[in-house]
Order: sequence, then structure tokens, then C-alpha cells
Amino acid sequence: MMDHDTTQTPSRLDGLTPRQIVDELDRYIIGQRDAKRMVAIALRNRWRRQQLSPELREEIYPKNIIMIGPTGVGKTEISRRLAKLDDAPFIKIEASKFTEVGYVGRDVESLIRDLTELSVNMVKTRYLEMVEKKAEDLAEDRILDLLLPPSSSPPSSAQQPKDRDNDQADRYDTADDTRQKLRKQLREGKLENRHVELEVKERGLPVGIISNVGGMEDLENNLRDMLGGIMPGKSKNRRMKVPEAMKVLAQEEAQKLIDMDEVTKEAIEKTEQSGIVFLDEIDKIAGREKSTGPDISREGVQRDLLPIVEGSTVNTKYGPVRTDHILFIAAGAFHVSKPSDLIPELQGRFPIRVELEALTKEDLVRILTEPKNALVKQYQALLETEGVLLDFTKDGIQEIAATAVEVNDRTENIGARRLFTIVERMLEEVSFEAQELTEKKVVIDAPYVKKHLHNIVKDEDLSRFIL
Repeated sequence: MMDHDTTQTPSRLDGLTPRQIVDELDRYIIGQRDAKRMVAIALRNRWRRQQLSPELREEIYPKNIIMIGPTGVGKTEISRRLAKLDDAPFIKIEASKFTEVGYVGRDVESLIRDLTELSVNMVKTRYLEMVEKKAEDLAEDRILDLLLPPSSSPPSSAQQPKDRDNDQADRYDTADDTRQKLRKQLREGKLENRHVELEVKERGLPVGIISNVGGMEDLENNLRDMLGGIMPGKSKNRRMKVPEAMKVLAQEEAQKLIDMDEVTKEAIEKTEQSGIVFLDEIDKIAGREKSTGPDISREGVQRDLLPIVEGSTVNTKYGPVRTDHILFIAAGAFHVSKPSDLIPELQGRFPIRVELEALTKEDLVRILTEPKNALVKQYQALLETEGVLLDFTKDGIQEIAATAVEVNDRTENIGARRLFTIVERMLEEVSFEAQELTEKKVVIDAPYVKKHLHNIVKDEDLSRFIL
């Protein structure tokens, strides 16, 4: 079993070489070397482009990719992990969800609006983390104000007689000492059961009447944002414990400390220069028009996608966003159609084609054991919480992989996703009885796998529905 050292992750992800990018992807995805090389080059080209002069940089466009391969072989995971490496805004959406303009459904521009929203949230989260400590200090002061309202500062000797001046100064010092004692108790967690009363703002708008109409989500969100500025939210007093109040106040203070204009500006820049859109099921909209039938808008969707992929400006609630340098990765099984069935203009915008291979038994064995998030490691960690030690033997893992290959061949080939179903079914008994087991070590060897899956695998009709 392979054990990757997480300390070797490079500190500057934007400076990764293609070979390092492939090595990083290898931590989570088994095989598919060609696809990893293609996306690694695409990511590195982004970094190379940023080193050029502004004039030349503007002229270099991303080389969009079409991944061709059956389900469950790693198309989505490669793209998702790539975006994580570059800390880039990433959105996955099925091309079949879109409809041609004029039909009820989502319009293609909504994917750019969603990507921008995601980018704003990413940047905002980072800004909030930067001011977290200061926000907590301010929240602490507000909690102390609620527990012990601050006394006024002592007056100057010129304003008051000396005897009164001394009395007020003494009272001020005493109140200040009490406040410091309270602060110490607060930090030591001794005030967790105390209650305070906070004024909390509510933002409830009765804009839900169009939420069930297809394609109207964006209009509803825009209405909420627009009316939110006109109709101030209600406020109500809530009584809560000190730890909960600290969280609420820290969030309020953090929101005040960050500049949303800066956040929006950086987020739009990040979307335009680093955004990655993963268009799944692109094969479902491939093919020429038919005069009748449910596929009437397939070519229309392609034509609507074309300007987005070519490069256009999409209006979002945060401002206009250009799509010229967003990387588009399309994917599909292409069992019935083929990439050449796409309209020529769209084909030309996806110059790189890479075919992903179907998974072999050896690939499935490696998927079960090698990645950092391997299925075997997940189940071992889950059941270890109940004190149960799962010991997967080499022949047991081989048998699980062989069973997955057999069921994939006999029914629908869903690739590595079959492993989830098989392992869950095989460990159903252990998972259910974990707490009552007298023998806390369970050996998962070939006989164990055969015993728990034999009847289902043997009965083809049963395996079709269960596995």
C-alpha cells in the first residue's frame, strides 16, 4: 500500500510544473495519465501566460479540453482536483440542464453567474479569515459591554472639586478592574452559562412566488438583492448564551472590517483569469436537429454555449464578467454520438481531445488502497471509531476488485463507483453490529468477500438491482 507524504505539497501552487501537477493528481486519482498530462499543461499555461506582457497576455486564450470516456473513470475528479490545486473557482454542471433561449429551463449564462458567486464566496472567506482575530477581540469587548456596561472616564480636576474627583477616579479604577477580571473569566470559559441579550437583524422577504418556475432562480435572487436594500430587515432581541453571542458578534464585526468592493473586484478578476467550468454530459447535446421529439433544442443549446466559450461579457449582480480566459473542460461518454457531431464552431473551441481508459481490475485494486482518500482507508477510519479493526488482506482486495469488474461487465459499466456499492453491501453486517461485536478485529479476506457477495453476484437479476 502506498503512503504519500503530505508534507511534500509545494507551497506555491501557481508555480507547479506539469510533472508536479501530475504527481499531485496521482495522490487522489489512479491511472488516466494522458488526461492528467493534458490538464497539467493547461494549468501550467495559465501560469506562463501571467508572466507575459499585458498586450501579449490578452491575445493568448485557454485551450479547452474534451474528455471522452465512460462514467466513473475520473473525469470530474481530475477537473475538481485541478481547480483545488490552483485555488481556482470551479463549477460542474450538466450540459443537458440547459435549454435553448425561448424554452423553459436554465439559460447558459447562469453558469457564469454561479461561478462568479462561488468566486466571491471564496475571496470573502479568505478576507474574513484575515480579520478573524481582530473581529474576535471586538466581539469580546461588546460581550463585556453587555455583561458590565462601561463607566464614564473620570473627570479632570479643573471640572470637579478635588474630593469628588478622587472618589470618581477610585470608582473608575474599580470598574476597570472588574472588567479585566470578567475578560479573564471569559477567556478561561467560566462565563459559558451566562446569558446576554442581543439585537439580531432578520432579512426575510416574501419573494418565493416564482421559485418553482424553471429558469427563474436568477430573477428571484436579483429581486431579493434589490429589495433587500430598499426594505431594511427587521430586528429582534434574542437571549443567548455567551459562546453563541460571541460567534454572532464576531461575524458582525468581521463583516464590518472587510471591504466588499475589494472582495468583488478580486473575485471578478479571479473568475476571469482562473475560473474553470466543467461541462458534463456534453454528448447529450451533440447531434443534429430532428424535426420532432424531445431533442429539439440540442443544437440551440450548443449555439447558446458558443459565445460563452468563445469569449463574451456576462452581466452578473457583481458586475460584468468576461469569459475569454475561463478554462472549459467538457466531458462525455460519447457512446451514441461522437465529438464530430457537435456543431463545427463549438468543436473548434475545444481543440484538445483526450480519451480516458476503462478501469481494469488492477486499477480498481489501486483505487481501493493507494489514494489519500481510498475507500479502504475510509471504512477503516469509520469503524475504528467503534473500536472495530478492519484488516483488508491482499486477496480480499483482489476479490473485491474482481467482483466489481464482473458486475460492471454483466450490467452497466459505472467504473469505480461500483466499488462504493460493493464495499457498502459487503460491510453492511459489520457496520450494523459494530458496537455489539465481541471480536473487534474483522479480517476481510477472499472467503469473507465471497461469503457476503456470492448470492447477489450469482443471481444476475438481483445484482442488477442491488449492486
